Amino acid sequence: MKKWIPTTMAAVLLATTMAACSSKPAEQPATSAAANGASAKPAEKTKFSISLRTLAFGHVEKSPDINQDKWVKKLEELTNSDLNIVLVPHKEYEQKMIQMFATNDIPDVVQGSGGVNGKEMAGSVKAGVFMPLDDLLKQYGPNLLKKVPKDAWDNVTYNGKIYAIPEYLSNPSRRAIFVRKDLLDKAGLGVPKTVDEYMAVLRKFKEMGVENPYMGRENFKYADSFFGAYDVYPYLSMFEKSGDQILPKFFDTENMTKALQTYKTMFDEGLINKEFATINATVFKNTILAGKAGMWSMNANEMLQWETQLKTTVPTGDIEIIASPTGPDGKGGHYLYGPAPRAYFINKNVKNAAQIIQFYDWMMSDEAEKFFTFGIEGDTYKTVDGKIDYKSPTDSAGVDEERYRQSFLWLVQDTTYNKGTLSMTEDGKKLMNVYDTTLKNEGRDGINFEPRLESLMKNPDISPLSDQAPPVILSHMVKMVYGKEPISDWPKVLEEWKSKGGNEVIKEATEKFNSKDSGTTVSMPRK
Repeated sequence: MKKWIPTTMAAVLLATTMAACSSKPAEQPATSAAANGASAKPAEKTKFSISLRTLAFGHVEKSPDINQDKWVKKLEELTNSDLNIVLVPHKEYEQKMIQMFATNDIPDVVQGSGGVNGKEMAGSVKAGVFMPLDDLLKQYGPNLLKKVPKDAWDNVTYNGKIYAIPEYLSNPSRRAIFVRKDLLDKAGLGVPKTVDEYMAVLRKFKEMGVENPYMGRENFKYADSFFGAYDVYPYLSMFEKSGDQILPKFFDTENMTKALQTYKTMFDEGLINKEFATINATVFKNTILAGKAGMWSMNANEMLQWETQLKTTVPTGDIEIIASPTGPDGKGGHYLYGPAPRAYFINKNVKNAAQIIQFYDWMMSDEAEKFFTFGIEGDTYKTVDGKIDYKSPTDSAGVDEERYRQSFLWLVQDTTYNKGTLSMTEDGKKLMNVYDTTLKNEGRDGINFEPRLESLMKNPDISPLSDQAPPVILSHMVKMVYGKEPISDWPKVLEEWKSKGGNEVIKEATEKFNSKDSGTTVSMPRK
């Protein structure tokens, strides 16, 4: 059991494990369709509960009862299922997930976001709470095995066994710089490339009266582009070789100092909101859609929907994705996502695991793609001369609903972008081209360890997340940008991190990097 799990939680989790191990899923007969590799629907209704993170989706968080949502009902009809969706609040995701395991209130299917070793999973995979799926997938998930790439399966594999069904990404470079192109044109400046050119644009936006030239957000989430320019993202997968040691990238004092100074200059000059450290995801989005921001970072697949929503308040608003700021090495970009952004674990106690696998296997079918992409025939689209006639919504609520159907509810797919809808418009084709050119050629990555380093897992204060710095590091980053501490004290911050367990992290990372038989997969930087 992981040492960082509280004692009471460990006891409950152990009890959960023992209960789980005492029950085996009932054997399920294979259907002829599954045996032939087709997406089969079970003959009897598949009933199961599933926890899903709300992901700050407006349509989800505003729903009075997601289980009565018309798209959930249609999904149940198409898959002959009866779902009981348990929503996990986006803002409290890790806390609520750990609480779920501690209270033994575990649904039949649990959505995770960090593979088998995600912090939110509270060591549950290792503890035996979920069942291995290899044999079930071979019999009931032929389309999943055929279409989901190997690196995504590897991300949900523990001790040689697959423990979850992963969503996947064909292009790990997912985040991008969004700019109000109408404002950039009004400024009379070209598209910026270097940090200095970016700063010139932000200063011009400020001069023009733009309230938030660069839109900030708490914990630097979706506001971290300049750490990428200097290649010092303080995140989980960002280790690098330095001499004979493996160190977190934030140990590069020279470039971390430059990145922090960039943000401090933005703060001092009013190029970023003075309250950025407390701006949450909802305020972040609402401020942008109200037309009060000139530049920000976001997932690229959000661009067309955000632009549509922006135009309801700023009819002349025009959003464009541009290359991220480049630093001293001529490179830049946001951190690269893992191969499996979300994954679905099946509780070892369930009796209808085979049917649940079939439910997910259907997600790979042509019928599923048509439903999630275009909706319901006669409602959201029609067929004319054998071709689908579909118009994406333009009102804010409609955009939220489409995004919910295509992204939130389609549990297993390549989430890079929705090719079906994008290929129908020139703007959509342009966005796909952005992925295949701009984003394909940028992005930062580092050495990564699977499973996560034990020394990190037992000490949350020094442990980074996938896109957030360790708490002890983050607090100093914010204080330095706010001018509460001198940036020149960064070496002292590193010493504090080391004294609180960081030395163990460096030692373990170096040993596992050099060892060929450590039981750990060491992934080298992809870019």
